[in-house]
Amino acid sequence: MTVLVVGNGRLISRDETVPYLEDGAVAVDGGLIAAVGPTAALRAAYPAASFLDARRGLIMPGLINAHTHLYSSLARGLSLPGFAPRDFPAILAGLWWRLDRALTGEDIRYSALVGLMDCIKNGVTCVFDHHSSPGAVEESLFVIGEAVREAGVRACLCYEVSDRDGTGPMSLAIRENVDFIRHADRDADGLVRGMFGLHASLTLSDATLDLCAAQAEGRATGYHVHVAEAAADVDASLRLFGRRPVERLAAFGLLGPLSLAAHCVHVDHAEMDVLRANGARVVHNPLSNMNNAVGAAPVPAMLARGLTVGLGTDGYRADMLESARAAQLLQRHALGDPAAGSEAFSMLLAANPAIAAVNFPHPVGRLVPGAYADLIVCEYDPPTPLTNADGHLLFGLSGRAVETTVIAGRVVMERRRLVLDEAAILARARELSARLWQRL
Repeated sequence: MTVLVVGNGRLISRDETVPYLEDGAVAVDGGLIAAVGPTAALRAAYPAASFLDARRGLIMPGLINAHTHLYSSLARGLSLPGFAPRDFPAILAGLWWRLDRALTGEDIRYSALVGLMDCIKNGVTCVFDHHSSPGAVEESLFVIGEAVREAGVRACLCYEVSDRDGTGPMSLAIRENVDFIRHADRDADGLVRGMFGLHASLTLSDATLDLCAAQAEGRATGYHVHVAEAAADVDASLRLFGRRPVERLAAFGLLGPLSLAAHCVHVDHAEMDVLRANGARVVHNPLSNMNNAVGAAPVPAMLARGLTVGLGTDGYRADMLESARAAQLLQRHALGDPAAGSEAFSMLLAANPAIAAVNFPHPVGRLVPGAYADLIVCEYDPPTPLTNADGHLLFGLSGRAVETTVIAGRVVMERRRLVLDEAAILARARELSARLWQRL
C-alpha cells in the first residue's frame, strides 16, 4: 500500500495537540495515520505519496455507530397489512421477529452490503452491529464479515442470543458468537472484531445466561445487549426473575468493562450505579427510541454518574450527525430545558471513539499518528469562523455532506462514487427484499 496524503482542507483532528488546521493534511501509511500537519509540510515530507485533494472541504475523523442492525436494511418501505402496533412488544413480535426469522444467507449478505454502503456515504467508518436470523444462524456472522471486508468498513459483530425461538436457535447462536469471536481474534489488520451478542433480559432465561457466561469465560470480549429499552423489559424482569434488568445481567457477570448496554431508557439511579461500578458502556439510540415511543433515556443522569454514554442508531438510519442532533433535541424536549443535550456531539465524537478503543487495537475516531486511517472529507464552506467545530456540525452539516471516505487507508468513496458496484447491489437487494416481503 503506497503512502496517501489527504490535504488542502480544513482539518478537525479531535486531538487536543492540534485540534484545527486551516490548511491541514493527513499522511496515511499501511492503514494507519503516519502524520498530521500543514498540507505543504506533509507533501514535502512525502514527495512520492499519492495526493487526494480535499478542495478546501472539511477533513475529520470517520464517524462511529456504536449500535446498529444491518439486517434492517431490507425492511425499508415494508408495509404489513393490518399491522398497527400500540406498544413496543407488538412492534418486536409483529415486525422484527417475523423479519429476522425469514432471512436467508443471501438476504443477510445484501442487507449488510446495503447498510454498509449507507454508512460509507454518511461518513460512518466503524459500526457495532447486532445481528439476528434464527432461520439462518450458522455462518451468518461470517457472511456479514465477508460483506464488511468487501465494503472496507471497520466493524465489531455479534449474534443476538435469545430463547424466543427455542433451544435449537439459542444453542446455535451461542456457538456462532464463540466461533466468530475466535475467528476475529486472528484478524491481523483489526478491520473486523467480535463480541458476544444477547437480545434482552425479557427473552433470556437464567439457564441461557449461565450458558453465555460460561462460553465466553476466558475470552477477551464483552457482551452487546439491549438493556431496558422499553418498560416491558423491566416489567418482565421483575415479574419473572425478581430483579431489574441491569441488576440481573450484572449478577451473571455480563456487564463488565468490555460490554455494551444499548438503550438503557428505563434504568433507575441504582442501576446506573451498577453499570458504573461494573464499567459497562452505554449506547443511546434517540431516533429509534422516539420512533418506537419507548421514552427518553436519562442521559444527563448517566453522565453525571460518570458513565460512558455513546451514540447509535439501532438500525434507524446511517446518518450519525442526524442522530447527534436528535440526541440533543430529545433531551431538550423531554426535560423542558433549552440548555440540555449539549453533550450530544461529545457522545458521538469522544465517547464513541472511547468505546471503539476498547475493541480495536489502535485508536479510532481521531486523526493522530498511530490511529487507524479512517477519515472523511465533507463538502462544506463555513459562513462563519470554525472556532466552534461542534456548532458547525450541529447546524451546518449532515451525513450527505460527506464526499470522500477513507478507511484503513483505503479510499472506499471518492467524490460520492463508491468503490462497490452500488447499482448492482441495490438491484439484487430489491429482488431479495420483494421475496422476503412475500414470505412475511
